[in-house]
Amino acid sequence: MIEQFRYKKFQNKNVILLEKIEEILEEFDMQGIKVTLRQLYYQLVARDILPNKKSSYAKLSGLLTDARYNGEIDWDAIEDRVRVPNIPNTFENISSLMNSAVSSYKLDRWEGQEYYVELWSEKDALSSVIIPITKNYQVPFVVNRGYTSASSMYESAQRLLEQNKKIILFYLGDFDASGLDMDRDIKERLEEFGVELEVIRIGLTKTQIEEYSPPPNFAKDTDPRGKWFRETYGNESWEVDALRPEILQDLIKTSILNYLDIDKFEQVKEKEQKDIKQVEEFADKLNKGDYDDK
Repeated sequence: MIEQFRYKKFQNKNVILLEKIEEILEEFDMQGIKVTLRQLYYQLVARDILPNKKSSYAKLSGLLTDARYNGEIDWDAIEDRVRVPNIPNTFENISSLMNSAVSSYKLDRWEGQEYYVELWSEKDALSSVIIPITKNYQVPFVVNRGYTSASSMYESAQRLLEQNKKIILFYLGDFDASGLDMDRDIKERLEEFGVELEVIRIGLTKTQIEEYSPPPNFAKDTDPRGKWFRETYGNESWEVDALRPEILQDLIKTSILNYLDIDKFEQVKEKEQKDIKQVEEFADKLNKGDYDDK
């Protein structure tokens, strides 16, 4: 929603930059994607609109704040995944409860499949890009935010041990010293709890960097694995956020479909739709007062 709370006259260079920003935001809005400040910054850098410097990121943050207060940019166009409130569900009446039940009703669409698949990522900021795909294919999405705690890893292991299938864990992470070590860390720690699985990095990879040329960062000197990384790959690192959202979505979709029997998947969806129709008929009778539980 666009709302104005302040008035500020922008310099001509910032007016031009805001026009470019609005074009990018509109482009992703048409795809149903809400971007974070960092993702927007990388898109501006990749399109040679902003230089890849810390000062540019700080100036962009301030400009967007002013622009939203000034009624120039939609408040809903930029997502902040760090501060997401947890609001309890409430319903106006029984009818709204039934409508919610219909919209959330899902069968296990991976019933009869050979594989059990999850997607993990160190970036919660990518949730709005990832979830539309994982939700459509009913793939669990886990945000591990760096090296996962022992408690969280144990809980994940217990969930995976319940699966009587071959386990595939896709991973999305940065191409830096710690990001590249995550694949090993996750696999070894889950295997310690007795989980047999294959961990597959679907991004960010060196091949993807060469193909898509995302804007780089400088490798972190403070990372204990930094020396190895610099000796192997040089002084630049790359964040997975820097890939265009539609490229990320395509990578995820393609990876899932490699392990999904789509015919069995569609059969479960058809049964799901039949069940939903029955629930809708029941809800209609309930709303009309025609329901008899005898």
